[in-house]
Amino acid sequence: MRDHLEAERGAVRSKTSWPKALIVPHAGYAYSGPIAARAYLTLERGAEVVRRVVLVGPSHRVAFEGLAVPTCRAFATGLGAVPIDESAREQVLPLPFVHSRDDAHRDEHSLEVQLPFLQEVLGRFVALPIVVGRATGEQVAEALELVWGGDETVIVISSDLSHYLDYETAKRRDAATADAIERLEPERIGYEDACGCIGVRGILRAAATHGLAVDQLDLRSSGDTAGGRREVVGYGAWALARRRDDAQ
Repeated sequence: MRDHLEAERGAVRSKTSWPKALIVPHAGYAYSGPIAARAYLTLERGAEVVRRVVLVGPSHRVAFEGLAVPTCRAFATGLGAVPIDESAREQVLPLPFVHSRDDAHRDEHSLEVQLPFLQEVLGRFVALPIVVGRATGEQVAEALELVWGGDETVIVISSDLSHYLDYETAKRRDAATADAIERLEPERIGYEDACGCIGVRGILRAAATHGLAVDQLDLRSSGDTAGGRREVVGYGAWALARRRDDAQ
């Protein structure tokens, strides 16, 4: 993970501010780590300000309705413990589609793989991990609105793109998904386009509400990083920030 950050540092444009939200992949680091690194490097300038990260990712192992938050007080990684923002958890729990479910988090990698990147670039912060089950983009956007916060809060949406297509077909499919993301058109993104499509739809709806623009940071696949090209998984990274940041 640290090696990926150093390797990708030169590919990231320097800005005087940091994004409000990121869309990042969640595969093994050998496959999607370089793409995720480009996104996380954009947060380095906010290391002294950002103190809360809201993490949203799809459930791969447990089927349930709505969104799930954990009951634990911290998540542990090899870099130390990340405290759960208990206040933020209490803010979203009154929503009828948000539930306390440790089983949804216990074996879920889509959020876990993001934490070491965040620990490396931000240092200390608190987190609100949200796993998405059978839900809608509108529900995700509603939950995010309650914990939107200011400059101290960053939102991370975890999603890979197309799965197990041949390299050229995946490249075309992922380019179409990228276009939908960058045009803030969530209705164009389906499960076959992005495994975390509900979280992506949610942040795009929130972005439209808050006047955020989307900047593509990287778009590759496992065929570009650590795998063959007969069947690939697509990965993309995007930063969402206020439009004024584009001129900085």
